[in-house]
Amino acid sequence: TAPNALHKEMSLAAIAAGKHVYCEKPLAPSAEDAREMTDAAEAAGVKTQVGFNYLCNPIFRLAQEMITAGELGEIRGYRGLHAEDYMADDAGPFTFRHDPAGGGALADLGSHALATAEFLLGPITEVMGDCVTVIGERPDGKGGRRKVEVDDVGRAFLRFANGASGSIEGNWIATGRKMQHDFEVYGTKGALAFMGERLNELHFFDATDTDGRQGFRKIEAGPAHPPYGRFIVAPGHQIGFNDLKTIEVAGFVRAIAEGAPEPFNFRAGLRIQSLVETIQKSSREQRWAKID
Repeated sequence: TAPNALHKEMSLAAIAAGKHVYCEKPLAPSAEDAREMTDAAEAAGVKTQVGFNYLCNPIFRLAQEMITAGELGEIRGYRGLHAEDYMADDAGPFTFRHDPAGGGALADLGSHALATAEFLLGPITEVMGDCVTVIGERPDGKGGRRKVEVDDVGRAFLRFANGASGSIEGNWIATGRKMQHDFEVYGTKGALAFMGERLNELHFFDATDTDGRQGFRKIEAGPAHPPYGRFIVAPGHQIGFNDLKTIEVAGFVRAIAEGAPEPFNFRAGLRIQSLVETIQKSSREQRWAKID
């Protein structure tokens, strides 16, 4: 994908030409740039989409439905994590992702964790951040070394508008983890657990089960969880990352063709970028920060 610092210029040019725009996340290096892009798109009346395809997983939609329906009772806690290890090697070169304009692990991976948290539980109202640079220098490709000024691990404690609290983490030096986009939701009547490396499974704990029969049980994605059936006619055969991208793009095309709402537009992308910046500021100042 194009470096994050180029998203604004490319998007504004397309918007000025009257084109609908699909942009990878994070939407821009700063909330200020993301706001300019959002305002321009809305003024031009074009459709926009930001690449948060994990939200298109039929299992995520099922989890959201179960939470909304009250199957977990009052929501009390949340844990979200997106961890990979593609930056774990100290000898790995300095890339555009290590430049402040790249954003760091919180912007690159933690943005997914934040989007999932709000998709499931609703608005985050307060954050307390902890962003850490673990590998302070990297080879610059010219025989020298270059200082890294972004986080390798970005964490945040969260408070939600519904009264729940929780945490998220974005980590790109998590040795051994290839795609750990996980979440757990805890309620008074039950809990949910999802592991990104098992994309087609949701685990449900029903606290109303009788003693001796309690435990997490697996719900496997299948045609009963739309739009899974558009890809495969039976459970157990599984959909993958590229299928989630297909679902996302199909939603965007439908929005253009039918005037339907976009799955995750620039306004939603601006929201995530604002959360990222507030967490980064909270980490620097070592205090809780309210979300505007």
